[in-house]
Amino acid sequence: MRIALDAFGSDKAPFPEVEGAIQAIKEDYCKEILLVGDETVLRRELDKYFYDRSRIRIVHASERITMSDHAATAARTKKDSSMVRTVELHKSGEADAALSAGNSGAFMACSLMLYGRIKGVERPAIAVTIPTQGNQEILLDMGANVDCEAKNLLQFAQLGSIYFAYLYNVAKPRVALLNIGEESAKGNTMSREAYQLLSEAKDIHFIGNIEGKDVLKGICDVVVCDGFVGNVVLKTIEGAAISIFDIIKEQMNKDWIAKFGAMLSYPVFSYLKKKLDHTEYGGALLVGLNGTSIVSHGRSDAKAIKNAIRVAARTAQTGFVQHTKEYFERLQ
Repeated sequence: MRIALDAFGSDKAPFPEVEGAIQAIKEDYCKEILLVGDETVLRRELDKYFYDRSRIRIVHASERITMSDHAATAARTKKDSSMVRTVELHKSGEADAALSAGNSGAFMACSLMLYGRIKGVERPAIAVTIPTQGNQEILLDMGANVDCEAKNLLQFAQLGSIYFAYLYNVAKPRVALLNIGEESAKGNTMSREAYQLLSEAKDIHFIGNIEGKDVLKGICDVVVCDGFVGNVVLKTIEGAAISIFDIIKEQMNKDWIAKFGAMLSYPVFSYLKKKLDHTEYGGALLVGLNGTSIVSHGRSDAKAIKNAIRVAARTAQTGFVQHTKEYFERLQ
């Protein structure tokens, strides 16, 4: 597997990208990584490390798309940006997947313009893996579509089911609709219509509505919602995890009894921290596109980039895009 990595995407680029790429190579997540960006800067940063130089190649790009850039405009006008060049490398077949921790809207726009949508898919979505009390769970959409119709949520359920099935080798993933109540009559007009469509769909294993309090219980495999709700849910989970550990740390430092108790509970805290650490889960897949694009968090560190490379390679190996094409061809 060859992964094209936008080396100037993250908030602290290119340092996390370079270190993450080297870690991924050392852990043998893929055959080769194409680091895309300013060649002079990247070569200077790479020279700080010892690694197999035959497995990391620099592809020069003179521009950078920033978080403040307008997504569609930047995708169209910054043709020599590291992000656009990264997607082009996958489009041309030089790489098996594209990865960026940059502006997610711009990355979606670049990918959509260059790959196009899979025939039959109305709206591509962002599918992110989140931790639960059980196994991993996929949430979509995570922000690509803030205004949706019921039929869009049905397609998100189909795309999420295919992704989960091939990523985790599960025959019939359990799909739930995120709503304000478990009853079918709950929610706004779109939610009620989506519930009806999902209930009638023969190709997915729909288990009904799920409330926000149950998202992390692991009672389903795929959670479906519009992009506005999905983005709020994801940011809430991230913020809650940070707050929980800040509170625990504050309480542990109060007195010697608390510190002693913390020492005894260290294995539990260590497990919990790893379980809730977003860097463990890599990046989110842009589903519904005619290519494999993985978007990672702007705050990604080297560990997050390394794991995003793992997700990119694994997703490409599953043949997810081809399976999705075949699925929607059958529907047609």
